Amino acid sequence: MTDGRYQTFEDLEVFKRSYRISLEIHRMTLELPRIEQYGLADQLRRASKSIPVNLAEGHGKRRSQAEFGRYI
Repeated sequence: MTDGRYQTFEDLEVFKRSYRISLEIHRMTLELPRIEQYGLADQLRRASKSIPVNLAEGHGKRRSQAEFGRYI
């Protein structure tokens, strides 16, 4: 990082934290009953990944800070 700005989305603290939480949720869903693995567990996994994925997508498409802000 230079002058307090980030170089990539991976430098953002919110990305780091949301990614770690996503991994933890994935691990936790593996402990759900088998009947929930394709319903509730899948939904929880997809939802938990939405924050880091949106940050990555927004960084890739950013043309301005305002545009990136919409993804955040």
